[in-house]
Amino acid sequence: MAIDPDELILAYRLGIFPMAETRNAPETLWVRPQERAILPLERFHVPGRLARTVRSDRFEVRVDTAFSKVLQACAASREGRPQTWINDDIIDVFEKLHFRKLAHSVEAYENGELVGGLYGLSLGGAFFGESMFSATRDASKVALVHLAARLKTGGYTLLDAQFPNEHLTQFGAIIVGRERFEKLLGDAIKREGNFYGLDSGSGAGSAVGSSADGGATAGGAGGAGSGSAGIGALVLQVITQTS
Repeated sequence: MAIDPDELILAYRLGIFPMAETRNAPETLWVRPQERAILPLERFHVPGRLARTVRSDRFEVRVDTAFSKVLQACAASREGRPQTWINDDIIDVFEKLHFRKLAHSVEAYENGELVGGLYGLSLGGAFFGESMFSATRDASKVALVHLAARLKTGGYTLLDAQFPNEHLTQFGAIIVGRERFEKLLGDAIKREGNFYGLDSGSGAGSAVGSSADGGATAGGAGGAGSGSAGIGALVLQVITQTS
């Protein structure tokens, strides 16, 4: 059954999100977990080896230039992950939310090929990270680091990661109870987060240019900007800023 975009937005505002049992499941479940994983932006941690990869600008990072491809890649089965929770109804509603500029993708390219990325939903000063995919080592992790810098620059206060896992622990993910999460969510949604603030602001934003189809592009040969530091170094600088 199709999911209405406005009903989905209301659900997220209440701390509820959709999941399917399998990729081809005809029905979608609505989940409101007792515990929630979040990534505190004020103490987002980038492991040393990954920081070196980010700083190297090995990947060209773009925003909202291939949302559908990222969404489909996240929904697809992969080695070690035969099933996903993203069914056709979830794909359809997030395509509609992307058209409304509420759902976004962060994409990592290597030699012009999409090799990793993530997508999620933005409401006020809250960003709900939905899923990630990686076809090569560190691609999705670099996308996540760029996302964290983007959210911090844009005035966001909540990065929801839904369920805890070992992959997110390395970035400083913590677990909060439902009551605490809903308090953080309520405060965040009242804010006006600017998802594109990194692209036009100062600091790291000065190293981000516009792509041909209106999204943002950073890093790699095409996005290092005119400064002496690459976008990766500037992104790391944003993340380590405490104020």
